[in-house]
Amino acid sequence: MRFLNCHTPTHANCAKPRAAGLNIYLPSDEPTRNIRASYARLVATIGGIPTDSAESMRLVEAFTSVPREQFIGSGPWRIVTQNGYVTVPADDPAFLYQDFAIALQPEKHINNGQPSLHVRCLAALQIKPGEKVVHVGAGTGYYTALLATLVGTSGSVVAYEVDQHLADKAITNLKNYSNVSVQNRSGVEPPLPECDVIYVNAGATAPMDCWLDSLRPGGRLLFPLTTAHGFGAMLLVTRKTENEFAAKIRNPGRLYPLSRRS
Repeated sequence: MRFLNCHTPTHANCAKPRAAGLNIYLPSDEPTRNIRASYARLVATIGGIPTDSAESMRLVEAFTSVPREQFIGSGPWRIVTQNGYVTVPADDPAFLYQDFAIALQPEKHINNGQPSLHVRCLAALQIKPGEKVVHVGAGTGYYTALLATLVGTSGSVVAYEVDQHLADKAITNLKNYSNVSVQNRSGVEPPLPECDVIYVNAGATAPMDCWLDSLRPGGRLLFPLTTAHGFGAMLLVTRKTENEFAAKIRNPGRLYPLSRRS
């Protein structure tokens, strides 16, 4: 089985102790685990993910354990709003623990994506410990680290990032994740490793043949199915057998083209 009219994507993916006007204190080394835990519950709730199941708690724990500021770089940061980028008034990591997309390369509209969208996507993929994941459009590695946390030490993640600068940062940021490999090349061209999950942070009008070929039976692919105008939805594709795939629309709405990536 193959999907026709495939479109090769283009790109869509320290601190001061107080921030002015905030009643939050964060130590200078990293935000406390309690701050990250509140953030994890917040984005799960916004994403419509119930936090009372074992699978949901794995997501909450992953978002709690991975420090976002490690992957974003030093502030002040530029957050994505309906009116474009807005610079936050301080470099306190508390600003990173909100449901904002954060600019990585604003001149290219490349961002670290909105956490509530990603938590919905990760919930849809139902990632299990021990699975092998391919991440297309890794950016600086934040969501790659979350994938690595979900599969655990018995699993693995191969991350692809075509931008040299971002790939270098991802390699540095993920150096302590022994189950992650970062490659500075396109993740829309073969060869790709055989895997259980492919998570794509890059829009396309149809799934790439190499994505479908790489999925094991039972494997899941999630990617932004987009049009030239950026409208679309996340498409979840599951490989049923060697030649049979099932597809389901998830999270319909306006999605960014590949020039805006997480």
